[in-house]
Amino acid sequence: MGDKRFTDMDMLERITNQVGTPFFLYDAAILRDRIDRIVALTASEGLQARYAMKALSVAPVLREMKKAGIWIDAVSGNEVLRAKASGYPMGAHPPEVLLTADAFRDNAREVLASESVLPNLGSPGQLHELIEGGYRGPAGIRVNPGFGHGHVQACDTGGPSSKHGVWPDDLPGLAAAAHGTDVSLVLLHAHVGSGPEIEELEANLKKLSDFFAQRIGLFPDLEAVNLGGGFPHDYRTADAIADLSGLGRLLRSARAKFCEIAGRPIRVEVEPGRFLAAACGALVSRVTDRKQTRDNEKGKGHDFLMVDAGFCDLVRPAMYGAFHRISVVGRDLGASVPLAVAGPLCESGDLFTRDADELIEPRMLPVPATGDYLVLHDAGAYGASMASNYNSLGKAPQIWLDEGGPILAQRRETLADILALECHEPL
Repeated sequence: MGDKRFTDMDMLERITNQVGTPFFLYDAAILRDRIDRIVALTASEGLQARYAMKALSVAPVLREMKKAGIWIDAVSGNEVLRAKASGYPMGAHPPEVLLTADAFRDNAREVLASESVLPNLGSPGQLHELIEGGYRGPAGIRVNPGFGHGHVQACDTGGPSSKHGVWPDDLPGLAAAAHGTDVSLVLLHAHVGSGPEIEELEANLKKLSDFFAQRIGLFPDLEAVNLGGGFPHDYRTADAIADLSGLGRLLRSARAKFCEIAGRPIRVEVEPGRFLAAACGALVSRVTDRKQTRDNEKGKGHDFLMVDAGFCDLVRPAMYGAFHRISVVGRDLGASVPLAVAGPLCESGDLFTRDADELIEPRMLPVPATGDYLVLHDAGAYGASMASNYNSLGKAPQIWLDEGGPILAQRRETLADILALECHEPL
């Protein structure tokens, strides 16, 4: 699909003149291409895609998902309400919006009561909490099947070290606890993906489908099995998109097996987030300076390129050394040299060029002038959605780029926005 529009100097200058830098830029055409691939994957009867909206929740993205018939996996009460504001119907028949949580916080229980969306419970106590609170209706159970894969350990969502879901040994007890109550367990869910290769995902999902097939009999009200997301996205290679055809065959085979065992139709769901959102977004920053440190007894010196974006905007590189492709955009760039790209935050870890061991990993980049642009690609997923106000900085604006030109989808956060939350109220 290409991401050339992210490096269009004239357009970047036009946007900067309106909103400043840094800013997130989303290409609608790239997002629609990824949506089309997921819609094709789930086109067979009994298959349904959900969007893991935690990846990127800005309204234009949610509206594109709704238009394509992709349902929503929300993980907070506020995400449910954002989906509602973007046009998604509430209720559990059908459950277009699913609320998945390992613990209820803030308004989650109130939203379940007011909007009647399907709760997906990741901890055994939540079922008892619903029953004791007088909840009546369907619910799902998120399961930790004991295995899984993450591109780093912090993203591993299955196995003994994962906090997510109910351990298999506890499933019979939950099924028994729900029996005879007004809570019907209609969905089984797990997420074991997040691997870098499609072959790993297919192997894990084949194992997961076998796991669920052995437990369908515990749940006489079961209507759907959700096999999660974790579809791979190549952060290092532009335009490299995983072939999903083998995954499609696996989903159709799993559904046939589930239906045969249950003796009734069972819906099979998947819930990609990163695969849908990553490529459509970029974080655009400006170069503020270039400076060097020198070798000494403590270590090797580096050539630092300073930019105005930091981990308050895109935290993945600082959090676990995530790789993002970098483009330098200017009108008179110098020859490429090894550069370490660093941000403005008062934190030594505010670097965009680090490896998984948290060590500086310079990139070969053309030398820009102060004021030129530095673009961090594939920042659509877990960029703006994980942004913070660290150093009291306002969150960066989000720009939606469609055929009619750029549109401001979310303005830059101001100090007034931050201070508006402060108060002095006796409790």
